[in-house]
Amino acid sequence: MSEKVPSDEILLNLMKAGDLDSFNILFERYWEKLFTTVFSICPDTEVCSEIVHDIFLNLWLKRDKLQIEYFKGYITASARYQVYRYVKSIKKKSIEYRDELDYGNLVAVNDGESNIRYRELEKKVEEELEVLPSRCREIFTLSRMQQLSNDEIAARLDISKRTVENQLTYALRHLRISIRHFMIFLFFLP
Repeated sequence: MSEKVPSDEILLNLMKAGDLDSFNILFERYWEKLFTTVFSICPDTEVCSEIVHDIFLNLWLKRDKLQIEYFKGYITASARYQVYRYVKSIKKKSIEYRDELDYGNLVAVNDGESNIRYRELEKKVEEELEVLPSRCREIFTLSRMQQLSNDEIAARLDISKRTVENQLTYALRHLRISIRHFMIFLFFLP
């Protein structure tokens, strides 16, 4: 005889009444799903784990006041909200060190964190450019690094302007796809 698995609604009602076992079942049932949801937005396992645990801690602490109709939807929305709240908080307390000293017209500014992010992005772009075919990489470099026009590149390499445009389109598409996740990661940094 198989034992019937209690629904989220039953477990939630028992939890509201103070039943710790029901809470633990909900925790076990949804912890990994919530962690995956949070990780898809913020790929830092420590932060994700902390956010998910905070969600369940608040759920337990406020259990008698909660008005939840659909548990899975509620905690999924809570997870997204907590991640966005976390991202907003790190943007507020920027790690960036700024030391602005005014000596007449001389102003010293230390943008170390921004410089580090820029170098990381620059390195990632260089790595991705190495993957491109040599001619495509050469055209991209002439266009974006040496600021030559498509006509100038075509004349220099003795190819058609259309070929230059096609190669640039290919290179840009490759870069957009390959560094998309990297850019999302950089976006979430302060």
